[in-house]
Amino acid sequence: MDALLAVADPAAAPSVNLWGALGCAVAYSASLLATLDAFADWILARADSPAGRLTPAVGLKFGSKIASAVIVVVAAAIVLALDENWFAFTSLSIAFVVIVAIGLAVLLRHSRVVAAARPPGG
Repeated sequence: MDALLAVADPAAAPSVNLWGALGCAVAYSASLLATLDAFADWILARADSPAGRLTPAVGLKFGSKIASAVIVVVAAAIVLALDENWFAFTSLSIAFVVIVAIGLAVLLRHSRVVAAARPPGG
């Protein structure tokens, strides 16, 4: 029924909150940067550590960046869904997932390269 009213009277159609979408886009991009920075911290810390493991401090730093990114992305997604801005919700979510997947692929590739370069038993 709402769609019929929107066709009959375009002024009655609910408008998309562009400022909210812009704020959510900024939140998604900040979360993306935090996630990629956490991946970079992991790669650098494992390369610098003699045992190839994360120290507790770097592990806490990594975990806090990932946790904050998840909280912000979920909150922004909820805001976009409540605002019924499905285009922004879909496009930002797909972009976030694709770029994080690329980051994970780089992270896994790096760990395989490092594991192959280590001598057996060392």
